[in-house]
Amino acid sequence: MVTSSDPQPQPNPALLSFLQQKMGLSDNAINLGLRQAALEQAPLPVVLWSFGLLNLSQYQDVLDWQNQQE
Repeated sequence: MVTSSDPQPQPNPALLSFLQQKMGLSDNAINLGLRQAALEQAPLPVVLWSFGLLNLSQYQDVLDWQNQQE
């Protein structure tokens, strides 16, 4: 579990779309990640990685994509 003391913002729709289309995650995997991220108050990509739904390379790809969006 990756509990944070700071509430995390809801992930934006573009991130969810990226996770589905580019990372190949199913709706069920994303929904599990969203529920767990809310429970733990942790960033969605961290939760997906900690559950093994993203490997380390994919996790880095998500972080790189997020940095490009800023």
